[in-house]
Amino acid sequence: MEQTYFRKGFGLKAEVRPLIEAEYHSAIVERIRSRGYEDQVGDIHVRLANEFGFCYGVDRAVDYAYETVRKFPDKSIYLVGEIIHNPHVNRRMTEMGIQFIYPDGEGSFDFSFLTPDDVVILPAFGVTIQDFEELKKIGCVLVDTTCGSVLHVWKRVEGYARDGYTAIIHGKHQHEESRATASQALKYENGRYLIVRDMAEAEIVCDYISKKPSAISREAFIERFQEKASEGFDPDLHLEKVGVANQTTMLANESLAIGARIRKEMVENWGEEHAAEHFRTFGTICSATQERQDAIKEMMKDPPDIMLVIGGYNSSNTNHLAHMCQQYTTTFHIEDAACIDVETGVIRHKVELSATAPETHDTDWLPEGPFSLGITAGASTPNNKIGEALLRILTIRGIDIEEEIAAPQPV
Repeated sequence: MEQTYFRKGFGLKAEVRPLIEAEYHSAIVERIRSRGYEDQVGDIHVRLANEFGFCYGVDRAVDYAYETVRKFPDKSIYLVGEIIHNPHVNRRMTEMGIQFIYPDGEGSFDFSFLTPDDVVILPAFGVTIQDFEELKKIGCVLVDTTCGSVLHVWKRVEGYARDGYTAIIHGKHQHEESRATASQALKYENGRYLIVRDMAEAEIVCDYISKKPSAISREAFIERFQEKASEGFDPDLHLEKVGVANQTTMLANESLAIGARIRKEMVENWGEEHAAEHFRTFGTICSATQERQDAIKEMMKDPPDIMLVIGGYNSSNTNHLAHMCQQYTTTFHIEDAACIDVETGVIRHKVELSATAPETHDTDWLPEGPFSLGITAGASTPNNKIGEALLRILTIRGIDIEEEIAAPQPV
């Protein structure tokens, strides 16, 4: 029987790697990295975060997409949603002939037009078990690029459901990854989930668990979490035993704090023995997310004058990096290098954490004299876009990078 499910690529990595490196490499980024992640370029002291840009999961997903195009040159290739949250990379997928299947307003996909002759790429975020089963029934070739860190969380959520625990997931309920993760609880008939966006929503859950006078009513709870909970969710029944997990790209410290807060509530009300039997948590923080956030914490011990954060506006991990930087210094979150206009010097950027927040335009955003510029990028941002953004800033300042590179370095 012909194989129709692939998760380990096609053995073509060596063939596609030179093309990927040519398209996503940046000489100036590599130069700064090789010099200890900082360099003096003209009157700008440039500092790169020690961890930034493409993570292993994104790198793997992009590799598999390129391999798929090479493997199936005569087939129609489709992608469920976006392979990662980066506009440049997704545009490149389109240029390669990959067609995108976008969800409707409710997050549902229409696969009715697909045939067994088609190839479908599953994104790094994964897909819900319902979508996966539907695609399997169609019989098309499936290329699964779901990140290993996401699969780790899925395993935990499935385990919670199997053992009778409701999965409380720290995440954004409309995000592809959170939807896919929550669906893992539904592999079992009595599996339940509840998605909380932040500590404020976790506090609502804690108040309800302990029946505090400040707790909202059952009806208000159900209405509040209607779109964030499994069908038929009853807080009086389904908060008795809970296990905590998270969307891998959330703020790591907040995910840990939410788990600790819920456990503390149980301990304070019913003791350690009760908490040991009614609460579970496992380390489901993505190591790449943690490393990039830790790199920002380290950089902000001595904050640069200006911080540039590069990555898709709908990228959760990029938004969180920008939010962290905003606490310490003037920060500009740009989606792409094109947000910096060389002719006018204007920068388009997003200030608020929400993916739908409008862009802001600033003109005199670069200091007059010498200054330090910090740069980081979300896990779905390729090096060439980081380098291009820096080159645009240098051009605005009138710095000739070729001249700078040619100049001898101080010993």
